[in-house]
Amino acid sequence: MTLLLRLIITGVAIWLAAEWVSGIDIIAPEDTTSSKLLVLAVVTVVFTIVNAFVKPIVKLLSLPLVILTLGLFLLVINALMLWLTSWLTGYTDYQLHVEGFWAAVLGGIIITLVNWVLGILVPDRD
Repeated sequence: MTLLLRLIITGVAIWLAAEWVSGIDIIAPEDTTSSKLLVLAVVTVVFTIVNAFVKPIVKLLSLPLVILTLGLFLLVINALMLWLTSWLTGYTDYQLHVEGFWAAVLGGIIITLVNWVLGILVPDRD
């Protein structure tokens, strides 16, 4: 149950980032609400998988930069994870399109903040 709530929170965060940042778009094959929700669900799952498997490795490899910048390099890592999700979904009909590095950084900040704020409401375990 907690995983489903966390996926919903991440989906809301990605949707808000796409609404608030002009360089981030969710591209659906059809212009219907159900199609856009399906695309958002697919993008959310891909983003969660990228964050679960790729992000820890990148954080470990970039630990000296994270320490040197007092954690600010984590914003770049979040942007790279968003960009990687955009690249992976770019080969499907269900796409998250991120245009430019600064759009990715701003989107990563929004997703992180929304996940943090809404994550406070969800307990860690059932």
